Order: sequence, then structure tokens, then C-alpha cells
Amino acid sequence: MNLEVKRLYLIRTLLDEEDRYRGLAIPSDSQGQRDLLRALMNVRPPRPISNRFLSVQDSYLQELLCNQQITPLSELKPFPNGLYLWQGDITKLECDAIVNAANSGLTGCHQPLHYCVDNAIHTYAGIQLRLKCAELIKQQGHPEPAGQAKLTPAYNLPCRWILHTVGPIVDGPLTERHCSLLASCYRSCLELADQNGIESIAFCCISTGVFAFPRRQAAEIALQTVEAYRRETQSKITVLFNVFREDDFMIYRKLLLKGTD
Repeated sequence: MNLEVKRLYLIRTLLDEEDRYRGLAIPSDSQGQRDLLRALMNVRPPRPISNRFLSVQDSYLQELLCNQQITPLSELKPFPNGLYLWQGDITKLECDAIVNAANSGLTGCHQPLHYCVDNAIHTYAGIQLRLKCAELIKQQGHPEPAGQAKLTPAYNLPCRWILHTVGPIVDGPLTERHCSLLASCYRSCLELADQNGIESIAFCCISTGVFAFPRRQAAEIALQTVEAYRRETQSKITVLFNVFREDDFMIYRKLLLKGTD
């Protein structure tokens, strides 16, 4: 099957799962089909599906990945303190583990085509990720608290692992509690990574999107927490800060350069 045939198979299978979607017109253009497939993956509940679907989905996502520009961590240069900064799509980064800014259900963003990192990671990892995260929540018997971390395979992403962490939601003035929980997100991810022999980790900007944590303060906490952890534990883990927005890049760059003065 070529890419288009795979995409149409995946779309039709997902449409046929739900009576309300049967008969829905499939766009004739490639972009419309890609958007529809992503939207269907975004809203699909965490449940099993046939091995054939997973095989075609994995082949499709891997082919998409081959057509993308992947950035290996090994090609980037660190700042003098050993920390890395990279602006781009975290789902196109090749390293041991990436961090997902998750919600308390851990099962990804259910809003079709949403721009958040949680949506992108679940889309391009594949639907196995949502089911795996749902199993973790079922095992622990309650939603994921803020400030902790869970580890899953990365499935079809170029990294090997995903660390899922729930950041604090800032719905008013910033408090010490918000700051403490955000620091705990970074430390929990680092601890879990070290426990599992993960040698490199890429952090997204946790809580600074729809969770509304102020960006500069979040960057300061991220850097301070990582530097304190490495100093206290003598961890050799390689840490990269991934940003998507230009203003975040400038904030991190300024803070990283300041640390070398």
C-alpha cells in the first residue's frame, strides 16, 4: 500500500467504529485527509483495535516520519554548562526521551487538531499511546496528580520513551504552590529517567500553554531545578530544553547565557 491507500484505510476503519461517523464524506485532497485522520485519532477513546489497523497505522506514521526532517540530539551543540536548547517540533527530535505536558487523565488532548504538545505527541506516537496511558491510570485508580511523572514507550516517534507529567494550572495569581509543583514536574521526570537508564531527555515548556504558567518564571524554575538536580545527584543525564515559540527561545537563551557569565 502506498501512503494514500494506508491513510484511506485508517480513516475508513475509524469512521466505521462509530455509527455517528458512518457516511461522513472523506475529503479528496491529501491535506483534508490528513486533518480528518488526525481528528479521528484525537477523539477516539482508549480502547483496543485490530492488529491489522495497528500494522497499517505504524507503517503510515513511520513513512510520514521518513519524509520529515528529524533532528538528532547528537547534531546539536550544548551551552557551556552542558545544557541544550532547541526550537522546533518535539515530535521530530531524536533522543532517548521526550517530556509530554499531559493532563490529569494522561490520555492526550481530545480536541481535534489542537495545537498543544499533548495532541501532537499522541497523534504521531499512534493510538497505542492513549491506551497505554489509560491502563496506567486504571492501575493507580485515580487521575494523575500534578508534579509526578509516568513513563511509556514512544511507539512511532523518533525517541524511545515519553515521560508524561501534569503541570500546575495557574488560574489566578502565581503562588509558591504553583512554583513548587512545576519544579516537582522537572525533578520527577529526571528521577524517573535516571531510574530507567535514560541518557538524554528533552523537556517541553511545561504548563506554559493552556495551563497559563508565566513563561519567564517557568523557564527560571526549569533551569534551576535541572541544575540543582544534576549538582545534588551527580547525574550524567543530557538535558535539552525544547521550545516552539520564538519568545520562549529568547527567554531560555538569555537565561542560559546569563548562567555562563
